[in-house]
Amino acid sequence: MIRIECYIAEGCSSIEALERNIQTALKELSIDADISFRTVSEDEAKRLGLKGSPTVWINGKDIVEGGTPGIA
Repeated sequence: MIRIECYIAEGCSSIEALERNIQTALKELSIDADISFRTVSEDEAKRLGLKGSPTVWINGKDIVEGGTPGIA
């Protein structure tokens, strides 16, 4: 099963659209996935190496390469 981890900055308003888009894509592709959403602080984002909000990892890998860690 695919594991999708979504990291969202505190106060980020994109979580609803992100969840809707992921669910739509999974349904269209007939894919089962374990999806999690987690709100993170700036410090936690840097520690995890996140590069924006939202950040999406699939099976432990960021779907966007490059960038500087942080969500500000």
